Amino acid sequence: MASLTVTVKPQQKRPRKILVEMDADKFERLASSLGLFSKEFLSSLEKAEKDCRAGKVKKIKSLRDLRK
Repeated sequence: MASLTVTVKPQQKRPRKILVEMDADKFERLASSLGLFSKEFLSSLEKAEKDCRAGKVKKIKSLRDLRK
């Protein structure tokens, strides 16, 4: 298994945010391993973009909002 160097830094101005840095080539390898380049995933992204443009998206602040 290939190693992945990741740098995680807390943000000073926004305490609940973090910054994650990694090499672009290693990120592509990770994305490929997770299946983010599969045809099914890419087609689902296209469908999601169409839904967003059509206004079929509901903005939420928390996953709890989906229960309402």
